[in-house]
Amino acid sequence: MAINKIHDEFKAVDLSTGWEVPPGYPSGIQQKVLSGILDEKNKSGSRTRILRFSPGIYTTKPFVHDYWEEVFLFSGDLTVGNDEKGEGGEAFQPFTYAVRPPGAFHGPFKSEKGCMLLEIHYYDPV
Repeated sequence: MAINKIHDEFKAVDLSTGWEVPPGYPSGIQQKVLSGILDEKNKSGSRTRILRFSPGIYTTKPFVHDYWEEVFLFSGDLTVGNDEKGEGGEAFQPFTYAVRPPGAFHGPFKSEKGCMLLEIHYYDPV
């Protein structure tokens, strides 16, 4: 199985444009895809993206998906495991990392001051 990413050398990433709300996320969470395509319907491919939370935004339900996910918090604060009102959970600061196999429940998430995460998503090769 081929990886669907192009050869792309170092270049500046414009953080002022190209953001979109991922399907099913609240409007205060946006993604900027850096490379690849994750085809969830056909369970193939990979994607590298930056995910940003606006200050005070939170999700209310845990997430689960059928692909691998690696996450690196590189700025701001992220709380994991809050309730449906955005309260509680465990807070993390920059330079923390998580890797999750397919089927792992995770979240909900919130950010008090806003944050940016680097995420890599991929399916196991068949």
